[in-house]
Amino acid sequence: MHEIVDGPKPKHAQLREILRRLAERDLAPGSPIPSERDLAERYGVSRITVRAAVGQLVAEGLLTRAKGRGTFTARRRYDLQHLLASFTSDMKARGLEPSTEVISSGQAAPGSKASLGLDPDEYAYRVVRLRRADGAPLALEAGWYSPHLLPELDRCDLSGSLYELFAAKYGVQLDEARQTVWAETADAETAKALDVRKGSPLLVFRRVASAQGRPCEDVTSWYRGDLYQVTMQLDRTVPGSGPNSAKGGTR
Repeated sequence: MHEIVDGPKPKHAQLREILRRLAERDLAPGSPIPSERDLAERYGVSRITVRAAVGQLVAEGLLTRAKGRGTFTARRRYDLQHLLASFTSDMKARGLEPSTEVISSGQAAPGSKASLGLDPDEYAYRVVRLRRADGAPLALEAGWYSPHLLPELDRCDLSGSLYELFAAKYGVQLDEARQTVWAETADAETAKALDVRKGSPLLVFRRVASAQGRPCEDVTSWYRGDLYQVTMQLDRTVPGSGPNSAKGGTR
């Protein structure tokens, strides 16, 4: 067991590094750490010192506090892919077991709610699903789907990859999409579905995908903000946009 000693390095900084090693090497994501009292007794420091060390790791995102439950190691965050790929294939590529609960499916008139090139009174397929990985709820998605490209979609098994279904049953391969990202807080219904508190942060993605220029899917997905992040590489590639633009830019 590491010890905390008197010296030039403050005790809260020593304890912070001990807890950092514990969280990064010894404990699985989502595991509880010892209580404030236990840490104070184990390392011979005050609870104020413990509180300072833990607070710094919470601020870094390495630990999380749950009111009335304690402090836990943060769960691993998943990078959302910037590819036109299904949730199912993405999770399998990460070594996770995907599963899907179909909350509702049927026909409705989206009107201006969906970008599928339909007449105002024309019906589309509406599918709402909860996506899980290794049993944990990760995303809630609600999509509109073209009745022209995907006839009788509501009669199909929608509990797997829709993209695989589109290809196998309809010969439809989505080849282009436009995606918009924003942040929201979870309302009561979404929070219950995703097993988070009302008001928890969410990453929201709206994707409009097409096949050979024909709109096929308009889906909005609400991802848990504590489990997902978006990473992008940015390069200055617009001609004349800066002093290094002739060489493709810098980042």
